[in-house]
Amino acid sequence: MKILIEQSHYELVNMGDLSMLEVVVSRLKKMWPEATVTIFTFERSRDVLQQYCPGTIPLESLGQNIWFTTRLSDQMLTLMNKFSASKFLDLIEWRLRCQFPGFSRRIMKKKFEKQKWFQKNEEMDYFFDAVAQADLVIASGGGYITDAFYKKATTALGIVGMAKALGKPTVMLGQGIGPLKNPQLRTRAKMVLPKVDLITLREKKLGLPLLGKLGVSSHRIIATGDDAVELVYNNRSSQMGEGIGINLRIAKYSKVGPKALETTRITLQQYAQEKNVPLIPVPIEFLDSNSDVQSIKQLMAGYDDTSDGGQSLKTPIQVIKQVGRCRVVVTGSYHGGVFALSQGIPVIGLAKSNYYENKFLGLADQFKTGCQLLSLGDPDIKNKLTEAIDKAWSLSEQWKPDLLEAAKQQIDQGHTAYQQIYKLVESQRNNKFKS
Repeated sequence: MKILIEQSHYELVNMGDLSMLEVVVSRLKKMWPEATVTIFTFERSRDVLQQYCPGTIPLESLGQNIWFTTRLSDQMLTLMNKFSASKFLDLIEWRLRCQFPGFSRRIMKKKFEKQKWFQKNEEMDYFFDAVAQADLVIASGGGYITDAFYKKATTALGIVGMAKALGKPTVMLGQGIGPLKNPQLRTRAKMVLPKVDLITLREKKLGLPLLGKLGVSSHRIIATGDDAVELVYNNRSSQMGEGIGINLRIAKYSKVGPKALETTRITLQQYAQEKNVPLIPVPIEFLDSNSDVQSIKQLMAGYDDTSDGGQSLKTPIQVIKQVGRCRVVVTGSYHGGVFALSQGIPVIGLAKSNYYENKFLGLADQFKTGCQLLSLGDPDIKNKLTEAIDKAWSLSEQWKPDLLEAAKQQIDQGHTAYQQIYKLVESQRNNKFKS
């Protein structure tokens, strides 16, 4: 049994994505203990992968990049550039790779042999064979099928589409779909998603209707919640926390800038001083360019200048335990919310982009209570944030049992979905054996 996993974050430095991947691999290994599990990642992340998904095989993304970026026709590119139609060519070539991978491979091999690009040929073959020899191809959890991550979405859809064309069972797990307004990306999604054998959604409020518009049949979709819920729930704190967890995602896709950060900083510090409670860093993203650690340090400035912003938290479990010290969590990161709600802790989600608004709306719908969403673009954000924290603080004990029950239900739904995956794969394997 060979399983190939495309995953959200090849750097493996996002604690939410890493948690989802860890749960996915754990569940798969329980169903197929002897399976060979190969996971796309970066060479520099091999040790991290082995730490959290021991026994899996890392697959460097080089061959994948060659497959999706090598032009099938240089002459056609020249012509298309002349008429400013290179985007049209991109879509044609991408479609050929998805729907006719064998044909596309032969064209590229001839090109590589002609140019004597033997290393490229070898790397491409390694990637192609990993897909062609798999018994199951998976796109694991994440919010990457969206306009904000166009290149990532195009690659992930391309891998899944290619696998389907090669006759492989394909599933997409713990997906956050959308916003999806880019015409080219939407075309790709319409081409691939309706053919995927099973898509599990981490939220159904927005993802379910969007998939319907993209032509995906409802019988191929299950709303399970986020895969990380299980890891958090199993490591939840039994005690009521006494701090305010803080996180703010500053990145191009979050649209959060210095003004919003400063308003949030002042509001959080004033509330914490009045209540005489600690502000507790709960970073999720540790990639330097989008590091939550840096934004949290700025939120703490003037209140606790000795704080490392959570930099010392090295594992998902450590972050989960840190969240367990909180009575309320104020977060600009989706998984900051997941890590809190899944252990019964209420959340105030801060968003400025449509991407994050959708994330928190979906999360609130999954848990039904205890998750408030505020817009950082609201001119009255300071007062509304204070009121929201006060409400969550006073109702945290009352909300906890319902939040934990919602987490448990999502875990159960996840296991039900995985049983469907098992039946799907075993049925196809048995048919192959009989033939």
